[in-house]
Amino acid sequence: MELAPLRLKKNEERRLRAGHVWVFSNEVDVAATPLTAFEPGQPAEFQDSSGKPLGSGYVNPNSLICGRLLSRDRAQVLSKSLLVHRLNVALSLRQRLFAKPFYRLVYGEGDGLPGLVVDRYGDTLVAQINTAGMERVKDDILAALTQVLKPACIVWRNDTSGRALEGLPNYTGAALGELPEAIEIEENGVRFVVPALTGQKTGWFFDHRMNRARMQNYVAGLRVLDVFSYIGGWGVQAAVAGASEVLCVDSSEQALAQVKHNAALNGVAERVNTAQGDAFEVLKRLREERAHFDVVILDPPAFIKRKKDFHAGQAAYQRLNQQAMQVLAKDGILISASCSYHLSRDNLRQLVLQTSRHLDRNLAVLEPGHQGPDHPILPAVPETDYLKALFCRVLPN
Repeated sequence: MELAPLRLKKNEERRLRAGHVWVFSNEVDVAATPLTAFEPGQPAEFQDSSGKPLGSGYVNPNSLICGRLLSRDRAQVLSKSLLVHRLNVALSLRQRLFAKPFYRLVYGEGDGLPGLVVDRYGDTLVAQINTAGMERVKDDILAALTQVLKPACIVWRNDTSGRALEGLPNYTGAALGELPEAIEIEENGVRFVVPALTGQKTGWFFDHRMNRARMQNYVAGLRVLDVFSYIGGWGVQAAVAGASEVLCVDSSEQALAQVKHNAALNGVAERVNTAQGDAFEVLKRLREERAHFDVVILDPPAFIKRKKDFHAGQAAYQRLNQQAMQVLAKDGILISASCSYHLSRDNLRQLVLQTSRHLDRNLAVLEPGHQGPDHPILPAVPETDYLKALFCRVLPN
């Protein structure tokens, strides 16, 4: 295939040569290769300022991230053949790591397939396409997934906010087979029914798997508060691990109904309760009621989605952690997580420290948490490293 060139300005290729895979629109030599000449998602050969090839990828002239590198070999282009190869490489890692077929199969750039996410729920796959380049080969993606995994069902969850930035419409639905009434997974020995078509993201958050496993060491015989519980990933696992009582807090009535179902599925319904409402308001009410918990788990949505949201988002994280510490027992465990890429690990550590000092409490970090290995991080692409958690002991001064 003859690829149209996308030429970069002088010295703008340094990030690509160092291992990054994105090209920003202000890095392109538009005099030599006008972005307006490209169609959204069009394959291209990336070149340095002298015209030397850097590799192949695809281009969206309407996006700030206008180019995404797929291969350092310019002969490799986005096709069914390349998709099958990358899927097999991704699958081999997951099969080494996990005994059962429940994991993130494709993590975008981390698996060499920027713009594509695929979660595996046994013989059901839930896929998200987030870029025009991947949308352009949607049929090839379907064919490649079918060839490599032979699933009974493939579901599109193409309803993310990022698609609008790529000029793509949102849609969901089964692309292959029929979506079963209930999709059941197992994580850390605990069973869950997952709402793949109506739940958040693809229905489940595999990224916290290892952190939820760590959590189980802290909860036996204790009272646990799970804030932003969703369908009980943390809370139900805490109850199975021996927590004496768990309260799951979420704004969604539907999610909390699923918490109760998942608790019953694991025989711990009598120890799992729910509270519907805004997390900040529920925490305020619990404090006013002088409620105390031995372990508080905070797994909020991303409060900082864009760099310009940093200060407001940081304030929200600080307020949330303060309210959590106010309902902690005197010798309590705080598990504080953030999925905001723009809030670094150092930011989170400093934030919980400042909050503990403001409340005249002593805080020790017992261990850090991070995304699981089915979300591989590219060292040269810091954007792939987004999840962090701190397991903290909070004591009186």
